[in-house]
Amino acid sequence: MKIVPDGYHTVTPWIISAGDTAAIIDFVVGVFDATELGRMESDGVIGHAEVRIGDSVVLMFDRPGWPHTPAFLRLYVADDADVLRRAVARGATVVTEPTELFWGDRVSRFRDPFGNLWWIHQRVAEPTGEELDRRLADPAFGRAMEYVQSGEFLPAG
Repeated sequence: MKIVPDGYHTVTPWIISAGDTAAIIDFVVGVFDATELGRMESDGVIGHAEVRIGDSVVLMFDRPGWPHTPAFLRLYVADDADVLRRAVARGATVVTEPTELFWGDRVSRFRDPFGNLWWIHQRVAEPTGEELDRRLADPAFGRAMEYVQSGEFLPAG
């Protein structure tokens, strides 16, 4: 017997919502071209839903009355600018603008309208070991890392 079922990975994240799961599904379908795999719903409450984003499954459910519990998700995408544009068009707030970091990823972050934080990564360089050392010592990449780590990603309150 397989430890991990086909179509899943060892780690599978959850997004838990007070009652916005249907809207979150619409958001991730529109922003990430996700595919809804299914949902179990009773009296307007989603007890379980699954979406596939790229090659990964994200599980979701409504839990009315629970305290707000934001998800923090990191995704590799083919076109970070397009994903960020689509997210903003659907009500997301940019936390950090696309920024190339020393290891070769361009990274941006946004908070979706439901309070979840998404790290968007696009691979833009494949630095060798020597290049990594040079990039790590480059003050411009140091400032880039400081910027990406500095953004306030949770709303005040």
